[in-house]
Amino acid sequence: MTGEPTISSDYWKNLQITPQDVEFLSNHLFETETPLTTRELITVLIRERNRLERLALQQRRQAGGKVYAPRECYQTGDTLIFPALEWKRGTVTDVRAGNNPDLGEFDVLLVTLEDGAERLFASRLAVHALNDITTATENDEFDLDAILRVHGNSLDKKLRETLYKDENIVRIAGRWFPRALLVDVNVGHLNLAEAVLDMSGGEPLPTSALLKDVALPDGVNPKLAEFSLNLALQEDGRFDEVGPAGQVLWCLYRLEPEEVREVPFYLRYSPLEFDRSALTDAMLALEKQLDDELSDIEPVDGSQVNEVTISLIYPHLRAGTLPLSSRVHSLFPTAYESPRVRFTLVDGRTKQKMPGWVVLEHKYVFGLRDWYKANDLMPGSLVSIRRGDQPGEVVIEAKTHRSTKDWLRTVIVGADGGLVFAMLKQPIAAEFNDRMAFAIPSFAAVDQIWKREARRPFDQLVANMIREVSKLTPQGHVHAQELYSAVNIVRRVPPAPLFALLATMPEISHVGDLHFRINE
Repeated sequence: MTGEPTISSDYWKNLQITPQDVEFLSNHLFETETPLTTRELITVLIRERNRLERLALQQRRQAGGKVYAPRECYQTGDTLIFPALEWKRGTVTDVRAGNNPDLGEFDVLLVTLEDGAERLFASRLAVHALNDITTATENDEFDLDAILRVHGNSLDKKLRETLYKDENIVRIAGRWFPRALLVDVNVGHLNLAEAVLDMSGGEPLPTSALLKDVALPDGVNPKLAEFSLNLALQEDGRFDEVGPAGQVLWCLYRLEPEEVREVPFYLRYSPLEFDRSALTDAMLALEKQLDDELSDIEPVDGSQVNEVTISLIYPHLRAGTLPLSSRVHSLFPTAYESPRVRFTLVDGRTKQKMPGWVVLEHKYVFGLRDWYKANDLMPGSLVSIRRGDQPGEVVIEAKTHRSTKDWLRTVIVGADGGLVFAMLKQPIAAEFNDRMAFAIPSFAAVDQIWKREARRPFDQLVANMIREVSKLTPQGHVHAQELYSAVNIVRRVPPAPLFALLATMPEISHVGDLHFRINE
């Protein structure tokens, strides 16, 4: 058998990043002249810490004393070293005969360890597992992958926090490098980069493409040149890094779509005060199903999600966006630092590719306005989202079919400017969610209501909407899911404040299964 590992798991759990660690990593970056990610630096640091700890332990082993083995005979005053106790030393302070017929003759040692603790050990014991102990080799004891699996994320976080405070080390696109080694990138270089990106017409370019025209000094390490230009671009407000994690792509901020730089009008939400504790279990379950990006729901484990189907609401249909909800977010690219990520949307039916943008800060995906129009989608239409075959691609698909006419709740703006719901025959070209579907013959007419409804007290808006929608059913009530879709035709509201109002407003009665009616 082998000895206990010389460095325990608690060592890595409790490890703190010291100034000496930062100095060592800085020197490593100086020597390699290669920018490294946090995980790559942590790997280097773990190897170095392991080397230093083993060296210290080896020095302790060689500091004098006998290695304890139960078969040996010891006397009072002997100094022993215990491999099974992380090579602690101790002094034998008493020896007495042991008493156990099953073991035969042996001695019991009273040992005072170097930390002051007293422990009993056996000696003159011919048969014992510790008699066969050997010092483990480094490969036996040091499992880098196991350390990273268990402690990698916490160590990454500790190192990031420490390096962010060090002015001598800079980070770009997830990689770190000493500032002192950076190649000088001046205003002229940046102006050339702007001209190149201008000519691309808003299409993001990798740093390598920019370096062809931005002539940095000859003989510079290519990785160092690329990192230096990346940092200079990052610190200039004209440029925006929009690549997914692991890929650096640059775009001119002024050439990005307005809906990427600013939240589209129809997605803007003025927060409403509400009591979340008023939501029932059924309401909370429905909130998760609705895939609203404004809902405060813990993200779903992305490794288990390959495809999600959502029901569109009017604000996203009108803005040409998708919600980056707790179920959906893992299907889209993320970034180390940039709040905006450029990627490719692929039509699952036609294979047409379209530019898309993930706006991480505000939790939506932009780039679908023309696609929605081409597929004749409406509020309540079903859109499936799945991972693409290539990195940086996401497949979207609407279950379209030959257009047919059927009875559907239809939104009409009356002569007085008021909203009216009626059951009318409408063309339908794609599958939809029955509870959330509304035909809207004129977006322009509905748009005129938004400014007025934004000023109306929320409880009045909800009450009016219940009255109008419930007229379409013989029972005279409306389901919470129907109401959520209807309210969002005239005002951006997430599910929670709406459901809380349904649960607490005296004029509204719950008639079962999340159906509600107004008490006239």
